[in-house]
Amino acid sequence: MASIYARGAAAVTVRPARPDDVEAVREIRNDAIAHSTALWTETPQPPAQAVTWLAAHLARGSAFVAEADGEVAGFAVYGPWRELDGYRYTVENSVYVRAGRHGLGIGSVLLATLIAAAREGGHHVMIAGIEAGNAASIRLHGRFGFQHVGTVPEVGTKFGRWLDLTLMRLPLT
Repeated sequence: MASIYARGAAAVTVRPARPDDVEAVREIRNDAIAHSTALWTETPQPPAQAVTWLAAHLARGSAFVAEADGEVAGFAVYGPWRELDGYRYTVENSVYVRAGRHGLGIGSVLLATLIAAAREGGHHVMIAGIEAGNAASIRLHGRFGFQHVGTVPEVGTKFGRWLDLTLMRLPLT
């Protein structure tokens, strides 16, 4: 467990996620689905699917939450980048911060924790797939050494418009 003091906030503690975090994580995910292009779906995650999704991350030890002021203020996970075994040492990350908690350093401490866990897990590369217009996420990943490796135009759609996918890569070993 790591504790930090995020900018303008009380102490933030990052810890491994637990099964009882599922509803808080689902709330944050569903807010991102409803209000951003961070997740390329318009379908909210139902409770049963959230349990299954989080359980897969818990089983591999790849889910973390940030707590502040008695609530889950954000979460981060990594998972397989592709399902084929040739990609088994490459993971993709996701970092989400609760609405109203952005800009306080919570995403940074979550990403740092995630990178350290992936390294400890023996992974070779971490990929970030980011909607090309999400400058804050691109900057965050850049601060941690992720390099831009390409942008694929118009590969997704949401809110009635085409979205470009920026791919960033961080060597872990």
